[in-house]
Amino acid sequence: MRAVLQRVKSASVTVDGKLISEIGKGLLVLAAISRDDTERDIEAMAQKILKAKLWDDASKEPPVRWKLGIKDIGGEVLCVSQFTLHASLKKGAKPDFHQSANGLKAKTLYEMFFNRVQALYSSERVKDGMFAAMMDVQLINDGPVTIQIDTDPPKLQDPTSLGTPSASIDNMTKISKESAEPLE
Repeated sequence: MRAVLQRVKSASVTVDGKLISEIGKGLLVLAAISRDDTERDIEAMAQKILKAKLWDDASKEPPVRWKLGIKDIGGEVLCVSQFTLHASLKKGAKPDFHQSANGLKAKTLYEMFFNRVQALYSSERVKDGMFAAMMDVQLINDGPVTIQIDTDPPKLQDPTSLGTPSASIDNMTKISKESAEPLE
């Protein structure tokens, strides 16, 4: 599962000119279900979103950065399904959505996700868009702060370009031995 969290001053969803949901200060959560997601991913994502520390604690002097979560500030959450978060342009200019779950699975797990966020926080403070609808989503970013979260993040392939960890240690040992000057 993938989610994009946007800290907002306000956000709303409109479909065919009709207001579906709106929130004040809080989080706009764009959520995408992948073809491999399970109930475990749903639970993990719901908890991670509600625990994310995205606000400063201004009650401290000096203010403490990244200290408060959505529950701490009494904010609201607007969840919007967005399968396009799993799009890929690896094979050209046309988006490929093969990583996205099919319609029935996506709807079932998205609804489970939305209900779980409500259950872990407050049904009055967690709002929803309209699944599979063409939505107009408006927001006023706060910051802006935008964070992507994956329940199964891709593994980095050798981020240091030094080879495997043991190869890195061997290389560093070799360098240390080569540069060491003999003691007399």
